[in-house]
Amino acid sequence: MKFYKSIPLAFFALVLISGCVSNKKYAELETTYAKLRERNQELSNKYQDSQRELTGSNSRVKSLEEQIASEKANISALQDALNKCLSSSSQGNVNISKLVDEINSSNKYIKQLINAKNKSDSLNMVLTNNLTRSLSREELGDVDVQVLKGVVYISLADNMLYKSGSYEVSDKAGETLSKIAKIIKDYDTYDVLIEGNTDNVPIAQTNIRNNWDLSALRASSVVQVLQTKYAVDPKRLTAAGRGEFNPIADNNTPAGKSKNRRTQIIITPKLDQFMELIGKAPETSSAPKQ
Repeated sequence: MKFYKSIPLAFFALVLISGCVSNKKYAELETTYAKLRERNQELSNKYQDSQRELTGSNSRVKSLEEQIASEKANISALQDALNKCLSSSSQGNVNISKLVDEINSSNKYIKQLINAKNKSDSLNMVLTNNLTRSLSREELGDVDVQVLKGVVYISLADNMLYKSGSYEVSDKAGETLSKIAKIIKDYDTYDVLIEGNTDNVPIAQTNIRNNWDLSALRASSVVQVLQTKYAVDPKRLTAAGRGEFNPIADNNTPAGKSKNRRTQIIITPKLDQFMELIGKAPETSSAPKQ
């Protein structure tokens, strides 16, 4: 990230070296500098989001690895017990048979854990690819799409969707919501939850009681736009508000508050659809080597 931070400094160093410039040229340079700072901030935010996602993935992998290690330890203990039984009297034959069965069962469970981990990773990759196939590389920069355990999370910042301190959807949000509607229609039998979230700053509007109201009204506004403007079936849509009680960042900083003011669109497959997707996940043996 040091590279991104150095861009604006290098830019102004170039200006100083160049000497005096006209007011018009100076204004153009200031505009370019502001754009570079904004781009630098965007890249920094994407880097931080990627780090959080990587941390979550590593945590899940570590949990499965711990389970596998535990089962391997059980096998080792059972094998030791089996060896002791082999050196004992013939009366231990029945116990030996039970130990062999337990060892075989443990081996089978370890394989199931490994397959579950590989299936989960493969399923998430299949879903992500399917969801983003209708979006260009440029369009993907406008929305944050994540797949966790078969559930799709699309997160949009409040300043992209609403007028400040309001629940009315702004005109500039139309292009973004059209992309979201395209994804939802690709999965026309899935349930869709629109979930509003706020920071912890109390709302100061006479017609809105608190952040619960604001988050629910914002979610309802998005639902109605998807229904009336983009023809998404309202039977699939649910509007919900979580107020300030589902933060993803620290509310003690402006950047944290900005992250918490968001609307999430959650696309959830029904159980039979989820099982069908699992069946489509590629087998471990066919996965490309890293």
